[in-house]
Amino acid sequence: MPASSHDAAIQGAEPSIRRLVLGDFRSYPALDLALQPGLVVITGENGAGKTNLIEAISFLCPGRGLRRAELGECARAGAPGGWSVFVELATNSGHRQLGIGTELQQDGTWLRRYRLDREPIGSIRAFAELIRIIWLTPSMDGLFSGAAGERRRFLDRLVLAVDSEQGTRVNALERALRNRNRLLEENADRRWLDAAEHEVAELAVAVAAARAETVRHLAARIAQMKDEDSPFPHAELFLQGDVETLIGTRPALEIEDAYRDMLRANRSRDAAAGRTLIGPQAADLLVRHGPKQADAARSSTGEQKALLTGLILAHARLVGEVSGLKPIVLLDEITAHFDAARRRALFEKLLALDAQVFLTGADPAAFVELEGRAQMLHVEMGRVGQKG
Repeated sequence: MPASSHDAAIQGAEPSIRRLVLGDFRSYPALDLALQPGLVVITGENGAGKTNLIEAISFLCPGRGLRRAELGECARAGAPGGWSVFVELATNSGHRQLGIGTELQQDGTWLRRYRLDREPIGSIRAFAELIRIIWLTPSMDGLFSGAAGERRRFLDRLVLAVDSEQGTRVNALERALRNRNRLLEENADRRWLDAAEHEVAELAVAVAAARAETVRHLAARIAQMKDEDSPFPHAELFLQGDVETLIGTRPALEIEDAYRDMLRANRSRDAAAGRTLIGPQAADLLVRHGPKQADAARSSTGEQKALLTGLILAHARLVGEVSGLKPIVLLDEITAHFDAARRRALFEKLLALDAQVFLTGADPAAFVELEGRAQMLHVEMGRVGQKG
């Protein structure tokens, strides 16, 4: 496609990152990279720093990034201090500047600071008004056959992209559960346990309700996009959990009361186990291969990757509809397990998203069909150059 046609095709891809600046982040002592909207392909040998680039971007949303790394792990080896990530973001209302800086404190802990348009802000939550980020990495390939905890974490990231308060809710629920577990261990007075369980129930229902709403909307989006002949089979989604099954069946206050009754009845069992056994912290996201009507966990590796990719594509569209912001999509080693026909179908679907999408891969030949339709970058040990 000629450059002018490419420009026309991506004109609406906002918000998009137009400049990425890194300081002492992973393998990059310093980087100032100009980016284009639309598709951005990043190739290079394994270990060259491809994933480091998109990981830096993933820190612009709440959490520990796409690798779930501790802050200290992201500091360049031998660097004297912390690391920084700065982006210039093009939006429909103009350019904005988002920055993250980290510092190693004397007590060995790491402090993270945020800036918006070069002014300090107290929380990363302000970034959610400007940017939403979703990703798919090789570590997620075994999601459907792995532990339930990984699926819960995946689900909460889906929710977070459409509801920026979910991370706060989940963290508060974890703290409240730790408090209840401590009181059970100490055989605390019943009145203290009642108060703790009152807090747990409120937070649990809020977390479960946000998950249920996102799954419901995502299932509706998948149904709209459903194509039995698609190389990316549609998924059927179900929430499994004591609280989740009650959402939508009665008012929230009644569900809170019902969950408090469960907690009260299970105090002895939870005390013996050393943890709270029922609630959103034990829920699961069940996924079925729609066309085959079979559990996703029983599908082949390639089918699971295609199923997960289709789910992420549907979620990207949902994020745009709900938030009004087209998400930045990060796809690490996305072409692994895909044949040429499925790669071609993926590229067309990504172009149709009309969003900024970063794709990484070791083999440039896997992306040859995107030449002229995407920005092509090549990474060599901390250096990034334009390809072609």
